This record gives sequence, structure tokens and C-alpha cells, in this order.
Amino acid sequence: MTAREKAMSPEDITRLFVERSNVGDADGVAALYEEDAVLAYPPGSQTVGREAIRALWARVLAGAPHFEPEAPLPTLISDELALTSTPPRDGAGARAQVARRQPDGSWLRVLDQPEFTRP
Repeated sequence: MTAREKAMSPEDITRLFVERSNVGDADGVAALYEEDAVLAYPPGSQTVGREAIRALWARVLAGAPHFEPEAPLPTLISDELALTSTPPRDGAGARAQVARRQPDGSWLRVLDQPEFTRP
């Protein structure tokens, strides 16, 4: 396995997600999640566990989508948990993630709500 840059701050996860997604690195994207993470995607369902998340991103990234960085909203940190969020460029709702600090000081996503639209 290739050594990859670790997210040493909660905000690093989004940057690394964009970088890895844009080169089609589904394994690298999955490595940003804890083993039992929950991803609220596809819309209306959940993908649970790092391997399922890897498989989902492998399918999505096979279409070679291009992701642009989004400016983060202020991160909320309480002990080992962090809430990160970004407003999508298209203005349709928000994106929110919960990350947990790992024993080595890096951060991984635990919960990921990539699309939330206002009713």
C-alpha cells in the first residue's frame, strides 16, 4: 500500500478528498474514513464501512468527475470530535462531516453528509 498524506487537521480531509478524487484514487478516498464510518450517499440511503465506501467511490470515480475545493465554514472541535462543513458552490444546501482524532493525531471521517438540501 502506498503511504499517503494523513489529515493532520479536520479541514485537511476535504482537501485530500478533492485531490484523491480528481486522480481517481478510490482507495485513497476510503482511507479518509474510519473502518465503521457512515456515508449518507447515494441520496436517500447510507453506505456503511470503509470497504463499502471504497467500492462506492470506485464506481463514482470511474466516471472521472471533477471536484473543486469548497471554502470551509468554521470547524467546531470538542475533544476528539470535529464538525466540518462547506457550503456547496451551487448554493444547494450544505455538506457536513464529523471527524475523530486518531491516536497518532491525524483525523478520519466518522459521519459524512455530502449533500443536504433545504426542503
